[in-house]
Amino acid sequence: MKKNNRKNTNYSFDIKLKAVKMYLIEGIGSPTIAKELGLSSNKRVLLWVKRYNEFGEDGLKERRGTTRWLQKGRPRKRELSLKEENQRLKAEVEFLKKLLILEREWLANLIYLELCT
Repeated sequence: MKKNNRKNTNYSFDIKLKAVKMYLIEGIGSPTIAKELGLSSNKRVLLWVKRYNEFGEDGLKERRGTTRWLQKGRPRKRELSLKEENQRLKAEVEFLKKLLILEREWLANLIYLELCT
């Protein structure tokens, strides 16, 4: 039976971006890039390219430890600090501003369509 000696390696944003640019711009193959940059696998390069194509540079940034939803998981046992509460409220205000803009645009389009008919 073969032992798995694989070690989880975290690659920096700069390495990921360099690998993606080598693949997309310079046209170098993923095995060559993996070998040149000392990556564990050429599939890693292809995954980064896929994420880059879908999400841009944000797709290459570390996502672990960040929550996507405000109420993810169990309820908090402790109250938020003032700083955390302030951050949450600021994010909520920004979200509501964007929602208001979208609603106004939608209403303007609706009125325009009614005037055209």
